[in-house]
Amino acid sequence: MRSDNSKIKEIFKDLVFTAEEIKLIESVFHKINVKKGAILLTAGESVNEQYYILEGCLRSFHIDSDGKEYTVQFGIKDWWISDYTAFFTSSKAIMNIEVIQDAIIYKITEQDKELLYEKIPKIEHFFRVKLEKAFAAFQKRILSNLSKTAKERYLDFIKTYPNIEKSVKNYHIASYLGITTESLSRIRKAL
Repeated sequence: MRSDNSKIKEIFKDLVFTAEEIKLIESVFHKINVKKGAILLTAGESVNEQYYILEGCLRSFHIDSDGKEYTVQFGIKDWWISDYTAFFTSSKAIMNIEVIQDAIIYKITEQDKELLYEKIPKIEHFFRVKLEKAFAAFQKRILSNLSKTAKERYLDFIKTYPNIEKSVKNYHIASYLGITTESLSRIRKAL
């Protein structure tokens, strides 16, 4: 990030920084433009980066031993994405991250994030709150997949991602919901 305080303010909403802190943040966040179809991460790779999505749409997904894809997360504007299992445990990636709509993202390494935590403690608090909310959202999603009908899961999906259907393939949505594309079509027709 080069002297673009507005991006820092967008990423770290409600936080106020000194000029020195802004300079440090700019030095560790790196802006990248990625095109639809790009793969940011492939299962089996080392994971040392986390991504903030300024614009566009990404998805994280797992491919099982039979080649079936399971979409775990869609990442949209103002969301963070990575293979968090690998990121936090220093293990190899079990997820893949694909760009499904041209995107502008900012990446930060684990080491640089730790540096920010040390030098600017309010950033550690910011990330802790984000992580707590993400954990709660994933827990709700697991319970939803276990206890709700496919129609209810679809309605939750369009509530969570209201403008995403135009830019996401049906099989991505179906794999996120844990249903077939045919079932997705039937649900849409019924609604």
